[in-house]
Amino acid sequence: MEKRNKIIFSIILGVVCFILTMVIFLQFKTISQTDIISIESMREEELKQELSTYKTKYDEVVTKLEENNKKILEYEKSLSSEEEATNLINKELEESNDLIGKNSVQGEGIIITLTDTKDSKITANDLLTLMNELKQAGAEAISINDQRIVYNTYIVDINYTYISVNGKRIVSPYVVKAIGNTTYLESALSQKQYGYIDKMLAAKKSVVLERQSLIDIANYTGDLSFEYVKEEK
Repeated sequence: MEKRNKIIFSIILGVVCFILTMVIFLQFKTISQTDIISIESMREEELKQELSTYKTKYDEVVTKLEENNKKILEYEKSLSSEEEATNLINKELEESNDLIGKNSVQGEGIIITLTDTKDSKITANDLLTLMNELKQAGAEAISINDQRIVYNTYIVDINYTYISVNGKRIVSPYVVKAIGNTTYLESALSQKQYGYIDKMLAAKKSVVLERQSLIDIANYTGDLSFEYVKEEK
């Protein structure tokens, strides 16, 4: 893998150097093909202006050359530092694990507590609707009664007695944690009359929303491996 990366970077550096060489060549070619007779017939002021223009172009090429040389040195330094490459890979891996739910995470967000009442019970559909609302509002991590919501999470009613999340039995009260922009998350659920909270209250279901500056959401403990999905060749 390391050898392959070095080959790729070498190709990139080669292309950069080739493009830079062509730019310099074209600049000098333009200068060499300038009509000398026309220059000789120019008045002094025009000649000074023309020389100033070519000097500006030359300075631009030199500056570009210096910038590319600096970038080449940076690339070479990165290639020679295995520790830096390893740290970069590890950082990307951690961020990926955060997104798919393998890591425990924390951050600002909201907590919504749904509770059965004597008039109405919380259903799996109520929780599914809430998940969709939170995701649309930009929630980056969600859990229900400490069950992390991931790509293959399923939420179903079981015999109208309890709800199953990720195959785990959960009962009222249902504590839903969501990490994300607190203002966006709260606003998405609190729209008057047509918002999630008002609809739930109208159905005589208990809903309480709290803003939190720091929420902890546990990692997903199930299997996240793919059986049928394969990388496209």
